[in-house]
Amino acid sequence: MKAAVLPNLDKRGSKELVEKLGFFLKNCGIEPYLPDSIHCPYYECLPEDRLISESDIIITIGGDGTIIRYAKRAAECEKPIIGINAGRIGYLANIEQDEYPLLKKLATGDYTIENRMMLEVEVKDGGNLNTYYAVNDAVITGGFISRIIDIKAVVEGDEISYRADGLVIATPTGSTAYSMSAGGPIIDPKMDCICITPICSFALASKPIIISPDKEIVFKAGSRKKIDIFLTVDGKRTANIKPSTEIIIRKSKRFVKLIRINERSFYKTLSVKFFDQGGVIRERKSFGKNSPDNK
Repeated sequence: MKAAVLPNLDKRGSKELVEKLGFFLKNCGIEPYLPDSIHCPYYECLPEDRLISESDIIITIGGDGTIIRYAKRAAECEKPIIGINAGRIGYLANIEQDEYPLLKKLATGDYTIENRMMLEVEVKDGGNLNTYYAVNDAVITGGFISRIIDIKAVVEGDEISYRADGLVIATPTGSTAYSMSAGGPIIDPKMDCICITPICSFALASKPIIISPDKEIVFKAGSRKKIDIFLTVDGKRTANIKPSTEIIIRKSKRFVKLIRINERSFYKTLSVKFFDQGGVIRERKSFGKNSPDNK
């Protein structure tokens, strides 16, 4: 088995973990590979493009951005991927840095794979057509803070109009990212659906909408004040949007294969990664008279 190790060396502890991981994976019978821009004992090196296509498993070290970046390329090659958290929250990461010994399960096959839905985003502008893929979301926003734009979404011939700072069109995986910050719902990632969440809507009644994954949604955006409007896919600005530009979003045929080797459920991860971060909700082993709530 070949494992591509793709680290973000700017993240805390990444360099040290890369060194430990090479020796550890070798002892587990897994051949570790690094991009040829990084050199470390116990690893073979390959150009990054070959590394992903020729490996059996992808291991990232970094934050959610690192996982998302490589998850798209792994999905293109239909390769499973697992993230080791070296960021702040690292919601998509399955293990923390001190849990790396769990990777021995890769050699024995003692793991599961979750298929995560992706979005296919087409941008039509005149005769030009560009296609992008999103693990988390596609976001339509104005180029200035607090400048309202007008966005129309057409689903099966019916139009939904928004006046807002923008729209987040998210996958279930992305429901815990920008969409959640904008007031969208948290969606179980095993579901397939598309969530549209307005950002600071001008209309009080404008709420997030969950749409069936078999629907295709066409968006157009403009501004009465002629401000710049942008499309951002997974945090990366991809296109300037004109009034004539069409953005077509649908469920992609590609999907991310996330490896799971620990026993934390989606709901446990929510508690640990989000609620505990702000001290709002803590896991409680006891709810009796001796629990911390009653002291």
